[in-house]
Amino acid sequence: MKQIYFIINPKAGNGHCLKVWERVEQQLKVKEISYLAFFTEFPGHAKKLANHIALIKPEQKIIIAVGGDGTMHEVMNGAGEDRNITLGFIPGGSGNDFSRGFQIPSDPVKALDVILRLAKQKGVPIDIGKITMSNSNVHYFINNMGAGFDAVISFEVNQSKVKALFNKLSMGRLVYVYFLLKKLFTYKTSTIDLSIDGKKHIFEQTWFVTVSNQPYYGGGMKIAPAAEPDDGLLDITVVHQLARWKLLLVFISVFWGKHIYFKEVKTFIGKDVSIHSHTKLYVHADGEYIGLTPLNINLQAGALEVLTRKKCTKEVNMKERNSNDGC
Repeated sequence: MKQIYFIINPKAGNGHCLKVWERVEQQLKVKEISYLAFFTEFPGHAKKLANHIALIKPEQKIIIAVGGDGTMHEVMNGAGEDRNITLGFIPGGSGNDFSRGFQIPSDPVKALDVILRLAKQKGVPIDIGKITMSNSNVHYFINNMGAGFDAVISFEVNQSKVKALFNKLSMGRLVYVYFLLKKLFTYKTSTIDLSIDGKKHIFEQTWFVTVSNQPYYGGGMKIAPAAEPDDGLLDITVVHQLARWKLLLVFISVFWGKHIYFKEVKTFIGKDVSIHSHTKLYVHADGEYIGLTPLNINLQAGALEVLTRKKCTKEVNMKERNSNDGC
């Protein structure tokens, strides 16, 4: 088996992640699995640790992030597009959208069992998004990114002490709903110039634009129901010209992916996206604040290997074709 490295964020899930790691570590000892573990000490540390591991020596490695989506985001950005690295994830945060999208169990012991089984074979190559900001800073996302209202909510959630309270009450997912209601009546919409594969679109009174690599974000919201992380495409969702009260209906329906049937919600697919706005908008990547618009996004097809139970799109399509052929 490849050398396994764990990067643990002990503060994820309001400290609950430390208990998650204790359970994982106990199982590793029982199974006599060789591993190296590193603990993050400050924001951005997981990225530095992943980059350090990537540079150790050019050999096949597995890095497993133990924390929330923010931890996975940092680890993925630290690993970059290093083809010697396969990423895994054990959920220990409040949102854990990566584990939903890539079918990793929420229970840490079950998640470890799945990861150790998958580690015996080749990881699944998936797409990632590359964001280039106006200052030339580059960020990668594995789940999704957004500009506008959803990015403001992500920023407020991550800055607030209320998140810790919700996590203590085991209601981490509802913190996004809390801040949505808090900001709903004060947020000002904006005109957005959106370019998708060279085709330009202008949307007035826009609440937000989200670009997705997999369906879930915001703690279980199914923002892009059809998104597949290995199909060579990004799924773009635009919400505009929507009354404030109706936005509540959209956010309620998004947990089931039904928001796409509202006429004010537009969906697209593409590989190269640029977002410009008349006023600078907050931007998040995998729920982490990264700056302000404008920006460009480029799909990096099959750039990263991950440990996932999700069947690759080509495999599913092949099975469907075979079953049709057999009819």
